[in-house]
Amino acid sequence: MAKKEEKAPAEVAIDGEAPAKPSKKKLIIKLVILIVLLAVLGVGGFFGYKFFMAKKGGGEGENATEHKTEEAGGHGEKKAEGGHGEKKDEKGGEGKGGSTEGGGELVSLPPLLVNLSEPQGRRYLKLGLDIEVKDKITADQLNKNMSKVKDALLLLLSSKSYEDLASIENKILLKKEIVERLTLVLGEQKVLRVYITEIVVQ
Repeated sequence: MAKKEEKAPAEVAIDGEAPAKPSKKKLIIKLVILIVLLAVLGVGGFFGYKFFMAKKGGGEGENATEHKTEEAGGHGEKKAEGGHGEKKDEKGGEGKGGSTEGGGELVSLPPLLVNLSEPQGRRYLKLGLDIEVKDKITADQLNKNMSKVKDALLLLLSSKSYEDLASIENKILLKKEIVERLTLVLGEQKVLRVYITEIVVQ
């Protein structure tokens, strides 16, 4: 009888351990399935967002227009003159300057993003600019007055409507207005040219 009593606790211990191993395996399997499911949902969500947002932005036609430098005017004439119309800042970044072949300095401004002057306020403008100034001293002056430059440009750009920016003639006029605003900040005959490096109206 004593032998029977010894066997019973051993069987209980084995029975007690047996369910513990499958529960650990089930927990690991559930964890792996959960991680894979989250990864699939994340990737699917990312591609769905990219697909629908690209389709929405590209499918509106006249509501979404993107023009690069050559289409915005200014660079085409510069290339024909000296072939250096697209020379950009070698270091890149905000307010960095690079010299051009004509002796001027290029200063890249960070992209400006403003709401256009529309009744419903649904359209915006994203504008990237390179400013060609006469020398390194003026480039440094432009960098020191970057807050004033941004303020002047944001006020100018936010006063424009979609129609003000729709045609190439209006974009060239905008470049002239930007030169005038920069001249107010920097002084006469210090700003040589303005290059539109990116323009998105949506």
